[in-house]
Amino acid sequence: MPDTRDTHGTSGAPDTDNSLGTYERLIDLLDSTATPYRLIVHEPEGSTEAVSALRGHPTAQAAKCIVLRVKTDRRTTRHVLAVVPGDRRVDLDAVRTLFGARYVGFSDAATAERLAHAVPGTVLPFSFDPDLDLVADPEVIAQPQLYFNAARLDRSLVVSGADYARLARPRVEHVAGPAPV
Repeated sequence: MPDTRDTHGTSGAPDTDNSLGTYERLIDLLDSTATPYRLIVHEPEGSTEAVSALRGHPTAQAAKCIVLRVKTDRRTTRHVLAVVPGDRRVDLDAVRTLFGARYVGFSDAATAERLAHAVPGTVLPFSFDPDLDLVADPEVIAQPQLYFNAARLDRSLVVSGADYARLARPRVEHVAGPAPV
């Protein structure tokens, strides 16, 4: 059973120095804006399905965060953090259309880690880098409780979708693939 707390602390080993800074930046943002949140301490896990089971919620309530490489023309590449419900995939064609791009694909791990300031499996649904555009599917914003790893494999946060939208200020567009049947 995960340890759920309404307070935060920094005990336990961080995933990397970079992710610890990202974790602290997120906690500072939530605290400084008096945003209600719940911290969940759990076994280290980065897979959306597995960590959702550890946290004890439906996968659809998780924020799955994917860093994409978007080429709008031969010379212009931008990076996009797409946030979709945990039980869905990113619809690459929807992202391609949204940005009028020639190509959309997954960023390599090193680029994703550099832009997200977190290791794979711990990417936040927030962008703290000006070179990383943030797009969230409307179903993410609609969640009464939104769960995500907090830039650490052993920590997760729960906030309302409305509070997430207010703080992260994502571009809200349909970027999730079809719902599972």
